[in-house]
Amino acid sequence: MDASFVVRPWQVMPFGPGSITVVGLLLFSLLMHGPVQAQDTGIVIATDSILPVTLDEVILIASYRRALEHGAQQKPLSTLDAYLESSRKVSMVKRGAYAWEPMLNDMGSNRLSVTIDGMRIFGACTDVMDPITSYVDVSNLSEVHVASGQQGAEHGSVIGGAIDMRLEKSNFGPDGWTASVETGGETNNAARILGGELNYSDDRFYVDSDIVYRKADNYVAGGGEEVAFSQFEKYNLSANAGYKVSEGQKLLASLIIDEARDVGYPALPMDVSLARAFIGSATWVQQRFIGGFVDWETKLYANSVTHIMDDSQRPDVPVRMDMPGWSDTYGYFSQARLPMGDHQLLLKLDGFYNRSLAEMTMYPNNPDESEMFMLTWPDVRTLNNALYAEEKWSFDKSTLSLATRLALQKFHVADALGLNSLRIFYPEMAERQTRFLKSVSAQYHTGLKPFRLNGGLSYGERAPTVSEGFGFYLFNSFDNHDYIGSPGLKNEKAVELTARLTYPHEKFDISLEGNYFHTIDYVIGQVYPELSAMTIGADGVKIYENLRYANLYNVSLDSRYQLSPELTWTGVVSYHRGTDQDRHNLPFISPLSYSSMLQYSQNKLNASLSMKGAAAQVDYNPEFGEDQTEAYTVFSFAAGTTFTINDHDLNVKAGVENIFDKYYSTYADWNNIPRMGRNFFMTLSYAVN
Repeated sequence: MDASFVVRPWQVMPFGPGSITVVGLLLFSLLMHGPVQAQDTGIVIATDSILPVTLDEVILIASYRRALEHGAQQKPLSTLDAYLESSRKVSMVKRGAYAWEPMLNDMGSNRLSVTIDGMRIFGACTDVMDPITSYVDVSNLSEVHVASGQQGAEHGSVIGGAIDMRLEKSNFGPDGWTASVETGGETNNAARILGGELNYSDDRFYVDSDIVYRKADNYVAGGGEEVAFSQFEKYNLSANAGYKVSEGQKLLASLIIDEARDVGYPALPMDVSLARAFIGSATWVQQRFIGGFVDWETKLYANSVTHIMDDSQRPDVPVRMDMPGWSDTYGYFSQARLPMGDHQLLLKLDGFYNRSLAEMTMYPNNPDESEMFMLTWPDVRTLNNALYAEEKWSFDKSTLSLATRLALQKFHVADALGLNSLRIFYPEMAERQTRFLKSVSAQYHTGLKPFRLNGGLSYGERAPTVSEGFGFYLFNSFDNHDYIGSPGLKNEKAVELTARLTYPHEKFDISLEGNYFHTIDYVIGQVYPELSAMTIGADGVKIYENLRYANLYNVSLDSRYQLSPELTWTGVVSYHRGTDQDRHNLPFISPLSYSSMLQYSQNKLNASLSMKGAAAQVDYNPEFGEDQTEAYTVFSFAAGTTFTINDHDLNVKAGVENIFDKYYSTYADWNNIPRMGRNFFMTLSYAVN
């Protein structure tokens, strides 16, 4: 790459014959290192001169302050898990009533990037009982951006995609002081929700603050069966502020404190006594930057997560255990855009440093026996630095986007005890390792009246997670095996092909979308019968290995029909399939699923009737603890309105979920834990402007 180009990136020539582009140069460098293909559906970036080329999903959050704006949301004070599960693309793995793990394209959090305002955060639980989505609340957020495949590479080296939760900010509006108080309740698990906001905003300064408290007892499945150990209690505090230093220059800061206690996990053998996170950031935003670059944003952030598993409330455990874990992350990113007529460039530098440590202590029932201690995450330090570049061109009725990400990731096993434990299995294991990760994508959008067509091709890589690379006897209650990491795993790689055909109309639109992932060196646990299990009652030991490849297919059909100005119908049907090189079924692949909603909105009244369901799961894999889940269909209803009291708004919403009290379990419910039965709810929000 030309040194003068590096020093003066604003001199990049517009796209045209003989031109040189940033992404083109980076793609050429990738071709020298390995196979390169391109992309999928992804991030919505609206600009004045360039059409969006991707069809990302944006999930609007019905914040308390904007409850009236989003009145059509079925359940404004629901948990973030419920918001995500209502989306078209995201499904959730459920281990209890709290902290569900998001999945995108039938891939779990190990193959995704889950961020809060672009900040990387890593859970502290070896059993994924604390996904990143559990450390925020809907009161913190304005929306969630879901980017499929390599369109999520802006936020990290991923295979399945990215989920970025955007914080709500006043953004220097002339609102003065505003406040709201909200409360809600549910009948099934006696859930109690109480929260409030206090905000101030003018043209130079704003500060937003909110607090929410949630507490729930055990819930009841369809038919009246109580699901023991499904209770939880949580509070969340957040504050963000902004100061306009000058016109076009802003300094922003945010802080989130989230803590959950007494969280039951009925699908697991252990519960959680504490899950706590401190998340903070400082951001500088500048409208004009060097040369022709604009929208320069630089963020510094830090977060600390503590997670403590224990089984002290469980009866008749063979051996009592404590399993605390800690994860600390420090990171940054800096990005800017370069608009050039019908051509636009985005450059982003980002990086993070993470420390993950987890341990386990076993306390025998016989007092004469000694306690047993081990490190399940051996103080693994991860350092990642990356460059992301994206270029977009607008042609006549068409748009082309090219993007690439280059990342250097280093691992260091810092604890001698943990390192020596792993060397029992890997005598030649090095204390440190370095990995080079790359991704490229190409996305094309065109209008073929009366249709719109999106197509893309991508290639991406990810490094093994801390558990996959360095985990030590991690018990998986789903397939009843202990898992051991493998530090010599190859980077997982995926080639993805995607297409979306849309017929838009003023009153009716329909879209057909599909994607295909050919994943090379797919990481999965394989049985080692010669090893003895550590966990009492476990069926054996698995070690993470690379398969030669695995294939995943996703096809969905979604539509919308405006029956009248007040009445709208939407519906989605999707089909999924996942197999390995030997045509064996991959775990956690959704069966045929469907959902439909009828929404009514007029003046201050809104109502909705929804249906969701799935066919029987027939393509399952018993080797991973799966069995056939039965087909199901459930219905829900909600209605709400707004009253004006002393010039202030009182928003009221009530409804019933699982109207017919259906007993069911989905493919993503750990150990077939049943879902909640009939549940009545009501929410109240009173806003003072």
